Amino acid sequence: MSILFLLIPLSLTLLGVAIWAFFWAVDKGQFDDLSGPAYSILYDDDVKPAKKPSPGQDQPTVKTHALEKTEVSDTKDSKQP
Repeated sequence: MSILFLLIPLSLTLLGVAIWAFFWAVDKGQFDDLSGPAYSILYDDDVKPAKKPSPGQDQPTVKTHALEKTEVSDTKDSKQP
């Protein structure tokens, strides 16, 4: 019976910390974007960036995207926005 005098205040303190942590996370924006992390696994971060050609050299540029096929285009024909 005497253990209840320890466990009840301890559980109420733990509940208070959990409620504080939830409101802190909501205030910091942790729950703003729920679908973004689900799609982030589809992006390939292991692709190394293409080497920049030296000035005066014409080398093809490789454009890649995680959800599309690799596309190779010539630098003379490609239009820059």
